[in-house]
Amino acid sequence: QVQLVESGGGLVQPGGSLRLSCAASGRIFSINAMGWYRQAPGKQRELVAAIFSGGRTVYADSVKGRFTISRNSAKNTVYLQMNSLKPEDTAVYYCNADISADDYWGQGTQVTVSS
Repeated sequence: QVQLVESGGGLVQPGGSLRLSCAASGRIFSINAMGWYRQAPGKQRELVAAIFSGGRTVYADSVKGRFTISRNSAKNTVYLQMNSLKPEDTAVYYCNADISADDYWGQGTQVTVSS
């Protein structure tokens, strides 16, 4: 079994920064991709950013230039550095991992951007 444990959410003022972390543990043979999704109240869950095994990254248009996804492969950990945060970034952020063709989700961490 694989577990994803997220950390780093919280309350921040507009223009501020937060760094999310997600560590995968358990029976891990091959991580194809890890990423972050978010879901705001009343909205569908959406992809924020993802990083693939070869290092390729993808970002939602709304976060390009503000968010950066990175990983520490030795620790099976992915990070999301979020800068210049806006109120519309407020959501529950979920870590996702494609491990050996199976899909795993973290429990979610709340990010609130408000003055």
